[in-house]
Order: sequence, then C-alpha cells, then structure tokens
Amino acid sequence: MTTTTLRNKIHIKHGFSFKGEFFASEGDYVVLTPGNFKESGGFKFDVEKAKFYSGKFPREYICAKGDLIVAMTEQAEGLLGCSAIVPEDNRFLHNQRIGLVTVNENEIDKLFLYHVFNTKSVRQQLRRSSSGSKVKHTSPDRIYDVIVNLPPLPTQQKIAAILSSLDAKIELNQRINAELEAMAKTLYDYWFVQFDFPDEEGKPYKSSGGKMVWNEALKREIPEGWNNGTLSDLGTISGGSTPPREIEEYFSNDGTPWITPKDLSLNAGNKFITKGETDVTGKGIKAASLTIMPKGTVLLSSRAPIGYMAIARGEVTTNQGFKSFIPNKGYSIPFIYYTVQQTIPTIINHSSGSTFKEASATVLKSISVCLPPISIADKYKDTVDAIFERQNKLELESQTLTELRDWLLPMLMNGQVKVG
Repeated sequence: MTTTTLRNKIHIKHGFSFKGEFFASEGDYVVLTPGNFKESGGFKFDVEKAKFYSGKFPREYICAKGDLIVAMTEQAEGLLGCSAIVPEDNRFLHNQRIGLVTVNENEIDKLFLYHVFNTKSVRQQLRRSSSGSKVKHTSPDRIYDVIVNLPPLPTQQKIAAILSSLDAKIELNQRINAELEAMAKTLYDYWFVQFDFPDEEGKPYKSSGGKMVWNEALKREIPEGWNNGTLSDLGTISGGSTPPREIEEYFSNDGTPWITPKDLSLNAGNKFITKGETDVTGKGIKAASLTIMPKGTVLLSSRAPIGYMAIARGEVTTNQGFKSFIPNKGYSIPFIYYTVQQTIPTIINHSSGSTFKEASATVLKSISVCLPPISIADKYKDTVDAIFERQNKLELESQTLTELRDWLLPMLMNGQVKVG
C-alpha cells in the first residue's frame, strides 16, 4: 500500500461551455450537470429534468460509455467530488465544471478510482481546498493534490470488483422497482383517470359503456356513483415543526424519526422511508408540539421544493416543510399516494411565496379530486399490494447493501479489510 497524491497518475479535462439558448426539453443529446451525480456516488438520470441540447458543439465532448466523470461544482451540499460512470455511448455531453478523468492504467484502475472519489477522506480534502463561499468549486490541480492510498494494481482491481458487484445489485433492485412502479401507476391511471376499473362483470367500466354523469364541480363526466372532493378527503392533513436546534436533548439517534425535505431528497428513487438523518426525543416532540404520525402516512414536502413524496414505514414526525396525509378516512394508502402525486402540478400552481413557493393546508384543501367509492379504491389496493410489498422489500435490501458498501469502502481503501 502506497500513500501518494493523484498528480501524474490521472488527467482531468474540463467540459465545453454549452449555450443556454440551445437547451431544450427533448433531443438526442443530454448536457451533463452536477445534478447527474448521486451524493454517495454514481450516475443519476431523470428524463423529466434533463437538459437536452439542440445547438452545435465539438464532437470531442460526447461522452463514451464507461467514462469516469467527477463533479467540480457543488450544486447541492455534499456533491463536490462525486464521481460517476457514464452509462451509454453517444448520449451525454461533457459540460463545463464536470471533469472527465483518464488514468495511467499502469498505476490506477479506473473503477477503483471511481470508488476512491466517493470516500469520505477524498470528499473532505476537496471540500477543504475548494473555493467559493456559497457554491464550492474545485479544479484539476486541487484534485491532483488529493492524497490517497494505492494498493498494487491487482488489489485495486479486486477491490473495485467487490464494490462494483454491490453497486450492480443495488442498481438491479432499482430497475426492478422502477418497472414495478410503472405497473402500479399505469393501473392507477387506467382505473381512476380513464375510468376503466373492472365493472361488476370484470369488464373495463367506461370502455364497456358504463354510465358516466356530468359533475359540475369537476367540470367533466365521472362514473355514476363517484363524487367530487378535495385532497383533505383522502386523510387528515398534518404539518410539522422543528424543535429548537440549540437544545441537544431534543434530538437523538434512537428517538422518533423526524423527516425533512432533505431526507426525502436523499431518499429519491424510493417509495418508502424509515427515518431521516436525525430523530427527536420525547422532550423535543413536546417542545415543538409535533404530531407523531402512524405507519402508512403519505409524506409530501410542501416547500423547498414542493412534491417530494414517501410512505412512512413506521411512526414518524416531520419538520415544517411537509403537509402529510394520515390515512384515517377510509381510503387506502396506494390510492392516496397516487392521487396526491397526480395533483402535484396543480398544488405547485396554487402555491405562493416570495423566496420559494409553499403549499399551505388551505391550498391542499382547495384542490379538487375525483373520489371513487371506497370499495373500488380497496380493490385497487388488493391488486397492487404485492407490488408495494415487493418494492418495500427491494428498497430495504438495497439499503442493507448500501450500508455494507459504505462500511467496506474505507476499510478496503486503508487496508483494514484484505482481499484474497
């Protein structure tokens, strides 16, 4: 094991300055940004948030599958120095403030270096040497000066293989869950948007000539026997608050989970949540008049930003950045979850605020929704219960694998855990 800097062992190339006037909502090429990095490392892509590019650019800035990239600007706290592997050819564009890393293959394995960048040691070094007060920046020179432990190349390759196998299983679970999510959401749309839920004969209601009646409040036809309502008819809407931060006894690591919008951001891609970065104690709950919400509560961030969602695995509390739905009015959790999700654009449009928009309880209680008989919502629940259970199981498995990977990472890097 050699302790050394990365200087003369790697090369980092700056990206191209793509012009904002050519950014588009669709196209062949996607401009990479710090938003394409997961905080713990890895590539993240959301087509709805992607910045496509329609202008001309030098072809050398088209990334190749397997390219190693690193975030040199901290778009969100914790992202500086994050690394990722580009997942496909001829799709992603190398943007400025993102470094394209090439390695001296006689000294460093690229996949090993990918994991090195995601260690706490490297992240801390880059943060200490960064420039900028609010938005942190690093540079190739600062990255070259990072001190790392380098085992022999064959050992690097073995370490990379172990860590990458864990990553691969986590990614597989995420892909399966995405497919399951598409199935559950498609079925929701089929039943509650297109109104083709099974009728008494098991046929799609509207397509089979089921009676539709005009609803004046919703300004559209809905199935006979259905009603208009508001989001507050789905469950009790509950807010949250923050105990005084300066009082340590209000917070702990083993109290009642206390969720913030940041926790949901870190939980992105998951449907369920167990806890956040910190818990609150009984004294903290009393001091902040927090409501302890039950298992199955549908959490919705109502500010900074509006629209993060999750289902509580157990009892939780939240800070003031939430309006959560306690499922106590007869409607099932899956129906509440997708009905709230479907109304998020409307919620955002009705929200207000000078610095950032916030959705108040009053706003939520004004949002109209179409309400089926509870028996139909229950049939939907019975249909998708197995999907939700499978998603929950895969998420928990991925969390366990992530914890194992994050424990192994520094231990393998500093030689405390040996590979055969």
